[in-house]
Amino acid sequence: MQFNLPVAILMTLCVAACNNAKSPDTVNKDVAKAEQKASSEVAKSEDSAAKDLNGAAGKVDDKLVSFNNAAAKDAYNLAVAKADADRKVALANCESAAGDAQKQCKDQAEADYTAAKANAKAAAQSEKE
Repeated sequence: MQFNLPVAILMTLCVAACNNAKSPDTVNKDVAKAEQKASSEVAKSEDSAAKDLNGAAGKVDDKLVSFNNAAAKDAYNLAVAKADADRKVALANCESAAGDAQKQCKDQAEADYTAAKANAKAAAQSEKE
């Protein structure tokens, strides 16, 4: 029992010392230090989040440009295919004419085809980024 009594007293003193209030100056310093540390951690987190978001936005922008360019290419290919089909139909219709009329008809079909291709190319260039 004699051995346990000093240990019990020592533990009581330690526990009592842990619950003692600090002076207002010490508390103010501790609070200021904690606030400064918290502010620094929040600023670092905000910087990290901004960096991550900017990186993600850059990737999205790259994908959007790629998508728009692919769409422009597809629109061009579609317009050229349509122009080619229209030219073939026009040339087939020209077969019903003879002589100069047939030549003029074919020349007009080729001119229309060339113009349609040029328009498709111009449209695709304006849509590309």
